[in-house]
Amino acid sequence: MNLKKTVLICGTILIAGAALIVLIFNTEPTASQSNNTRETPMLVQTFTAETGTYTPLITAMGTVEARDEVWLRPRVNGEVIYRSENFKPGGFVRAGEVLLRIDPSDYEAALQQSRSLLSQAQADLMIEMGQQEVARREYEQFDDTLSAANKALVLRQPQLTRVRAEVESAEAAVEQAMLDLERTTIRAPFDAHILDRLVNIGSQVSAGEDLGRLVAADAFRISALVKPGDLSRIPFSDSDNPAARLRNRSSWPQGVYRNGTVENMQASLTPQTRLARVLIRVDDPLGYYDDENRSFPLIIGSYIETEIETRPLENVVRINRDHLRQDDTVWVMDDGRLDIRTVEVVFSDATYAYISDGINDGERIVTTSLASVRQGAPLQLSGSADSQPETIMTAE
Repeated sequence: MNLKKTVLICGTILIAGAALIVLIFNTEPTASQSNNTRETPMLVQTFTAETGTYTPLITAMGTVEARDEVWLRPRVNGEVIYRSENFKPGGFVRAGEVLLRIDPSDYEAALQQSRSLLSQAQADLMIEMGQQEVARREYEQFDDTLSAANKALVLRQPQLTRVRAEVESAEAAVEQAMLDLERTTIRAPFDAHILDRLVNIGSQVSAGEDLGRLVAADAFRISALVKPGDLSRIPFSDSDNPAARLRNRSSWPQGVYRNGTVENMQASLTPQTRLARVLIRVDDPLGYYDDENRSFPLIIGSYIETEIETRPLENVVRINRDHLRQDDTVWVMDDGRLDIRTVEVVFSDATYAYISDGINDGERIVTTSLASVRQGAPLQLSGSADSQPETIMTAE
């Protein structure tokens, strides 16, 4: 092949390639920009708001204390000759039960002596009454010619007054001797739990000396600390005392609680925390009367969580506190869109917020935490999160 023919072929190939490239660039598709954007709805869970009457609970920590406590002390001196087996630390005694006896010998002798003195005084009174009759007859002989002063002397009125006084004194001495003898027997003043015992058989005791420490077993009290601002919510003056629910999280199983009754408040704030004390009564704290309570006793000095019922709130919506957003706002799903509502919260306890304005009955409250919060953002319902009642075991 000669050179001319070779050059012609190569030139034809180059021209054809160039034409093909131009054709490709002129016929390729072009991208167009659209201004329309599509938002993907956020999946949320909701619950339905219900307007009603609710009873908030004030949560407070408190300490178990004895409601009635006494130090047992004798009123007479002597040697202890008897001690009850129940009179020991940790024991339980019934009201009127004999705890100790002091040797009564000296007091029995004193009673006998005072009775003898009373008999002598009564005999003197009888003799004087006979002499009174003799004096009356002698007075009649004077034919009422004596002065009033002489008349009293003749009728022996001073002697009669003295003898009667001696009788009354002897009667009082007998009563005192009987009391002293009775006081040699020391009884429980009420159903009691024994905290301390300081004497034993053979101990020499004196009047006013400590013998033991007793606390009433029928009820203890809990001194719960609450904010002074919460006191107005507790109905102290109502005819029925408000109820309280008690938990010992460190000792009792999960879900176990006991019931108490709010009795009163203490009219002073704690010096350190400036909190108010609310006094709560708990019946049968150690389970002496009901075996069910024995499994969950209240020990003096224990730290207890209390939930105190307050006055009911009417026509309010109750929501979980976690669903109350920043600056007292609530997220509402309204026609598939997010509506950020400002609400009026009348009260909040440890679990719930109570709303009086801003939420209507039947509206759906968003419970899901959203990464992007914007008024009018599209929402899509993925389920419901209506609260369920808590299952709790009760020790009455």
